[in-house]
Amino acid sequence: MGSSWSSEEERQPLLGPGLGPAPGAAWRNREAAAAAAAAAAALPAAAPSPGRVYGRRWLVLLLFSLLGFAQGLVWNTWGPIQNSARQAYGFSSWDIALLVLWGPIGFLPCFAFMWLLDKRGLRITVLLTSFLMVLGTGLRCVPVSDLVLKRRLIHGGQLLNGLAGPTVMNAAPFLSTTWFSADERATATAIASMLSYLGGACAFLVGPLVVPAPNGTAPLLASANSRAHIKDLIETVLYAEFGVVCLLFSATLAYFPPRPPLPPSVAAASQRLSYRRSFCRLLSNLRFLMIALAYAIPLGVFAGWSGVLDLILTPVHVSQVDAGWIGFWSIVGGCVVGIAIARFADFIRGMLKLILLLLFSGATLSSTWFTLTCLNSITHLPLTTVTLYASCILLGVFLNSSIPIFFELFVETVYPVPEGITCGVVTFLSNMFMGVLLFFLTFYHTELSWFNWCLPGACLLSLLLILCFRESYDRLYLDVVVSV
Repeated sequence: MGSSWSSEEERQPLLGPGLGPAPGAAWRNREAAAAAAAAAAALPAAAPSPGRVYGRRWLVLLLFSLLGFAQGLVWNTWGPIQNSARQAYGFSSWDIALLVLWGPIGFLPCFAFMWLLDKRGLRITVLLTSFLMVLGTGLRCVPVSDLVLKRRLIHGGQLLNGLAGPTVMNAAPFLSTTWFSADERATATAIASMLSYLGGACAFLVGPLVVPAPNGTAPLLASANSRAHIKDLIETVLYAEFGVVCLLFSATLAYFPPRPPLPPSVAAASQRLSYRRSFCRLLSNLRFLMIALAYAIPLGVFAGWSGVLDLILTPVHVSQVDAGWIGFWSIVGGCVVGIAIARFADFIRGMLKLILLLLFSGATLSSTWFTLTCLNSITHLPLTTVTLYASCILLGVFLNSSIPIFFELFVETVYPVPEGITCGVVTFLSNMFMGVLLFFLTFYHTELSWFNWCLPGACLLSLLLILCFRESYDRLYLDVVVSV
C-alpha cells in the first residue's frame, strides 16, 4: 500500500450511507448534521468500524515533518547571512528582501495544491512538493562564474522552494485527521506544522556559524573573510541543503502511504464537502473569517519580521551571530511550547479559545516590550542582550505555539470542510500579509521602526478578534458522541 498512488476511490468515505443523525445531536450547520448521520448509521455486518490506529503513522508524520523542516531551512537561508551574501554575490537590499519574499509569493498557486490534495490525496501532493524542493535547491547549486546569472539561479531556486510551502504549511491537519485518533490529532498537527518553523530557526543557527560576517559587528580575519572564501562557505551550505532534500525525496518516494487501511476515527471516515462548496462555506462563514484574520495578520507580520531580523537588529549594534541566536531560540521555544500545549489540548478538549487568549495576551506584552526597548533613546529602557533575548524569545514562544491551536480551531469551526482547504485559505492570507510587509520593506529598508510597531498592533487586534469569537466543536462532537 505504501507505494500505491492515491486514487479517486480512496477519497470516498469508508462508512456506509447513514439512516439518521445521532440522538440529541445539536449542530450548527446542515453539512455537519449530514456528516453525523453518515457516521452514526448502522453499518453492514461486513463493514469495518473506524477507530484503529497503526504504528506506521509515526513514520508518516516523521517524513512529512522533516520535509517541512527542510523547506523552512531553505526558505530562510539568506536572511541570517544577508551581510555575507551582499559581499559574496553582490546582493542589494531589494535582493535580500525578495529572497525572503519568494516564500509568500510561492503561495499564490496554493489553491491548485489544495485542489490536488483534495482530489488526488496526500501521497501525490507530497511527492510533487518534495520534487519541487529538489529542483529548487539544485538550481541554487549550479556552478556558474557570472554573478548576475548566479543571482538569477538563486532567485529561481527560492521560488521553487516557495512553491512547496502550501503543502508543508497546509496539510498538517489533513495528515493528523487521516492517520491519528481524536486524542492525538492536536499533537500530530503541532509536530507537523512546527517542524517547518524549526527549520527556519535552524537557518539562524547554521548560516551565521558556518558563514563569517563581513560587517563591522564582527572582527575581520585578513584573508579568511575575503569574498571568495565567504562565497565558498555559502556554497557549502547550499550543497548540504541540496543533499538533505534529495535524501528526503528518496525516502518519500520509497514509502509514503496515502492513508491507513482503516480510518482512525469517525471524522476521518465521514464524507466531506466538495471543493467548490467548501469555498462557498468558508467565504460565507463570518466566524471563520474572524478567526482567520486573527491568525493571518499577526503570524504574517511575525514571519516577515523574523525573515529580516538581522536587518532590524543591525541599527542597535547587534552582530549577525547574536541576531541568529535570538531568532533561533525564539522559534525553538515556540515549537517546544507549541507541541506541549497541543498535547495538553488533546487531554483537555474544548479549551482552544481560552488557550489562544492567554497566548496572545503574552504576545502583545512581549512585542510591546521589544519595540519600546529598541526605542531606548526615547523610553530609556535598558537595551541589553538579555532584554533583547528575553523579549524576542517570549514573542516567538507565544506566537509560534498558537499555530497548531489555530489549525485545530479552524477545522472544528467549519467542519465538514476538508482540512487542507481550510488551512490553505488561512495560510494564504497570512503569507499575503507577510508579502505586503516585505514589499514595503524594500522601499523603506533604511527606517525599520515602523516594522517593529506592526507587531504589537497586530497582536492586539488578534486578541480582540479572538475575544469576540464564538467557538464550536462539531468534529470533536462527531468523534466523541457519535462514535459511542
